[in-house]
Amino acid sequence: MAMAMRLKLSSAVAGCRVGELLLGGRSLELPACLLYTRGGTAPNLTHDNLELVEPPPLAAQVPLASLVEQQEVLEEYGEGFAKFIGLPDMLLVCTQYDPATPTPQGFTTSKTVSVWGSGGRVELTPSRYVELQRAVRPACYQAPAADDEGPTASSKRERRGVDRTLAFLDACLLAHHTHPELSGVGVLGTVQGGALMSERVRSARCTATRAVAGFLVSGLFQRQGGEGGPGAATRSRILRAVIAELPPDKPRMVCGVGRPDQVLRCAALGVDLFESHFPFLVTERGGALHFSYEWETGAALGDAAGEEGDDAGGSVIPEVTQEEEEDEEEEDVRIPTRFEMNLREERFRGDLSPLLPGCPCYTCAHHSRAYLHHLLATRELLAGVLLSIHNVTRYHGFFAALRGALRRGPAALARLRGAVLAAAPPPPLSSSPGAPPSLSPVPPATSHG
Repeated sequence: MAMAMRLKLSSAVAGCRVGELLLGGRSLELPACLLYTRGGTAPNLTHDNLELVEPPPLAAQVPLASLVEQQEVLEEYGEGFAKFIGLPDMLLVCTQYDPATPTPQGFTTSKTVSVWGSGGRVELTPSRYVELQRAVRPACYQAPAADDEGPTASSKRERRGVDRTLAFLDACLLAHHTHPELSGVGVLGTVQGGALMSERVRSARCTATRAVAGFLVSGLFQRQGGEGGPGAATRSRILRAVIAELPPDKPRMVCGVGRPDQVLRCAALGVDLFESHFPFLVTERGGALHFSYEWETGAALGDAAGEEGDDAGGSVIPEVTQEEEEDEEEEDVRIPTRFEMNLREERFRGDLSPLLPGCPCYTCAHHSRAYLHHLLATRELLAGVLLSIHNVTRYHGFFAALRGALRRGPAALARLRGAVLAAAPPPPLSSSPGAPPSLSPVPPATSHG
C-alpha cells in the first residue's frame, strides 16, 4: 500500500514555508515546482534529454486533457501511468487543465465537468473522473471542479460555480474511497470564486472542512477564454485571504503562476507547490531565461539586504508596486517577459557568447546565442530541444536556490529577490575568438509536443 500524503514543516521565513512533502513514499522539498508535461513527456525532451537537467525533477504535472482518451489503454496496462511512460520513480500530480493551453469555458453542467482532449470535448461525471485516476494512479490529483467563470462573471455565476465544485468534491471523495488502488493517493480540493473575495473565502472555508490531502487554488492567475484576470494587488489580497482559511498542516498549490516574481510573492503568502509551464512558454516564443538567482553574490549586486545578518526578521515581499501591477497586467503568452531574451532578434545573429554566462546547463556549455538564433531562423526542431534544456534547468534551479536561501534566513531571501527582480534582457555580448563554438555533439533529440 502506498504511503499517504503528508506535510512536514520545519520553519517559515518571511511567510515562505520550509519543509518537505511526503508523497508516494518519497520526499519533495518545499517550495517546489512540478515538471510540466504533456502526455507524460516534457515537451521537446526525450528521457535522455531530461537526464541533462540539474537538479533532476522529482515530480511532474500531468494535465488530464492528455490522458482522458487513453483510459482504456491504461486500464488494460494496469500498472499506472508513471511506469507506462518509463518514469516509474517520477511522482505524478494530475490536474484537470493544462496551464499552458487556454481552456474553453461554460461547459460545466450540474453533473459533469468537461476536459478537452485531442479529439475535442469529453464530459466526465465525478465517478468516471475517479475511474480515470484509478487507471493513472498518480501520487495525488485535483478533484473535479467547475469552470472558473472569469473576472467579469456576476456574483450569482461565481456562487453557482463554487457550489458545483463543492458538490463535485463530495462525490469525488465518496467514489475515491471505494477503490483500494487509490488508498495512498491524495485528493486536492479546488478553491475557486473568480475575483470575488467573498466567494473565494467561502470556497476555501468549505473545502477545508472536507477530508482532502491538500488544496489547489485555481482561476486566480490563469487567463480564461482570452480574458485577463484580476490585477497583481487584487490577486495578492485574495490569495492572502484564501490561505488564512486553509489549515497549516496541508499543502497548498496554485495554478497559473509562472513568472519568477509571481512565484516569490505567492511563496511569501504560504504557497508550497507551483507549476512549471513558464519555461515551455518561453521556449515556444524562441526565448531563453536570463534572470539571476545567485543570492550568494547578492551583496555584490548592490542589494542592501546583503549588509544584514541572516537572522534579520520581517517580510521581504512588500506590497505590490504600481510598476509591478502594470508589468503583470501586460503579461501575454505571445510577448517575451523581462526574465528572458528573444533569440529570434537579429542582434543575436553573430553573438557567440553562451545564452547565460556562468549557467552550468548543457546548452550554455556547448552552444552560442548565434547558433540558437540560426536554429530558430531555420525552424530546426533542435532549437526547441536546446532551449528546453536551458529553460527547464534554469527554472528548476531557481526553486533550488529559493530553498537554499530560505535555509539561510531572511537576508539571503532578500538577496535572492533583489537578484530576480533586477532581471532585464541583456544586450548581445561582442563576439570573441575565445567564445565557445557550436560544434559539439548534441544529445539524441526528438520533438514531443
